[in-house]
Amino acid sequence: MALRINTNVAALNAHAQLIKTESAQNSSMAKLSSGYRISTAGDDASGLAVANGLRSRVRSLEAAAQNTVSAKAGLAIADGTANQIELILERMTTISTSGGSEATAEMTQLRAEIDRIANSTPASGGTIQVGTDATSVSQITVTIGAMTCAGLGLTANTAEPASIANIQVAQTALNAIVGNIGAGMNRLEFAYNNLQTQIVNVSAQESAIRDVDMASEMVNFTKSQIMLQAGTAMLAQANMSSQSILSLFQ
Repeated sequence: MALRINTNVAALNAHAQLIKTESAQNSSMAKLSSGYRISTAGDDASGLAVANGLRSRVRSLEAAAQNTVSAKAGLAIADGTANQIELILERMTTISTSGGSEATAEMTQLRAEIDRIANSTPASGGTIQVGTDATSVSQITVTIGAMTCAGLGLTANTAEPASIANIQVAQTALNAIVGNIGAGMNRLEFAYNNLQTQIVNVSAQESAIRDVDMASEMVNFTKSQIMLQAGTAMLAQANMSSQSILSLFQ
């Protein structure tokens, strides 16, 4: 066995292995403390790119889900407006049956109230973005219709039995609008549920790529701890071995 002083090869090898073990331990600590398998591009460049793309898609899906919630809330307001207008039309039918100048004055006021309610209701319906791109597959168009007197075809302005037929025409038109509102709300509900399912699935896909398996990484961390202690002991042993050369001078 050659005995050399200037270069302690055993100590150098032990030190090199110790550096690798310490790096592995630091990596495990970073993963365990953050919960991420991929924290930087150096961990997995291609995996990070895929995970970032999936995270971006989740954000788009969440925005689309919020669009459906907002659109459904708008339709609920329109539904409330339609209910009030239906009550007004029922009152107009009642006073048209009785007739009279006072009833005609009320008819005028009720027509004005229908227009006021309809015009003061926030716009709802239209095209709603429910996907992650600009194609028709990612959009829902809900058409309601105008609930003003003109939109309903309500032209009766006198309280007389002859006006009842025109009021019924307006009620039929209003029923069609209510049907459109209900159909739109149901469609948006299905779209929202589908978006929530996609959010869960895409999030799970991202998690499988980005997140760390805590149990597996804890095994690696424990291993690196043991190896670090063993490496430190072996480095000390390698440094001590050179001292045996001193016995040659005794």
